Amino acid sequence: MAEASKEVEREILNLLRIYKDGHMERLTVCDFVQATYDVINQVSSKDITIDPNTCVSARLYLPKQVENQPEKKFPVLVFYHGGGFCIESAFSSLYHNYLNSLSSKANIIIVSVEYRLAPEHPLPTGYEDSWQALQWVVSETNDAWLQNHADFGRVFVGGDSAGGNIAHNMVMKIGSSEGMKLIKGMVLEHPYFWGVEKLEWEIGNTVTSIDAESVDLVWPLVCPGTSGYDDVRVNPFVEGAPSLEGLGCEKVMVCVAGNDILKGRGKLYYEKLKASGWKGEVELLESDGEDHVFHLFNPACDNALEMMQRLVDFFNCE
Repeated sequence: MAEASKEVEREILNLLRIYKDGHMERLTVCDFVQATYDVINQVSSKDITIDPNTCVSARLYLPKQVENQPEKKFPVLVFYHGGGFCIESAFSSLYHNYLNSLSSKANIIIVSVEYRLAPEHPLPTGYEDSWQALQWVVSETNDAWLQNHADFGRVFVGGDSAGGNIAHNMVMKIGSSEGMKLIKGMVLEHPYFWGVEKLEWEIGNTVTSIDAESVDLVWPLVCPGTSGYDDVRVNPFVEGAPSLEGLGCEKVMVCVAGNDILKGRGKLYYEKLKASGWKGEVELLESDGEDHVFHLFNPACDNALEMMQRLVDFFNCE
């Protein structure tokens, strides 16, 4: 039995290793860091619990420039981290460092959501947690930092990879929810969308670090019992999917990386949104020669700096 427990059934990217006896291990282990004051970026952060029953929580970021202007209200970003719905955290150093920098440069309050992960908590749990957190933000009866400094007329939703997928699904739900106020905008950073029918870019691609066969394994694992890649939550372009015309925001920014296997779906999202009849403004940023979420791992490179500046402009343009 001991030997059987060591037999690997499958391994998915740098996400999970599944053993034949059913147990699994994560291949990427988060280094959790404490919320604190970032001296370099001059940003305060703190952790809050949104629902003690489910442990849905968030890390909030408040730049000093915002804190020092109590008479002025600033935009808010509700951010969802990536990691294939099954790894990473709002409390990891990777996202803590990135969001400290973004908060400081954009003068924006950030609510980084900690949602429950698959496969222990398969989808739609992550979507439900993410929606609860967004509702908590827009209710305006939340934390003192938001009550004192947030402009609730300029709420943004965003995320990278799987977090970009979550952001899309949240903003679609806003658009279909009766009586819910539209938000200002959405940012999709290398969003995770996929489908049964492969795009030309996805077939035999040797440039990207992630192959199509590996991506094929993710959704069935994190969302068992689904219809697979015909599920509109991961494939918003499939026949019968709700029109992107119903997106519940005023403007969108889609970021893709030139060497990313997911690039084709991100660009398709941009094109489909433009053609959908949606009344908002959409822009596309392609970072040539870069791979998936490169800006998190190499934030000082020229393309990451360009992406950061485009995000700053997006959040601050009226």
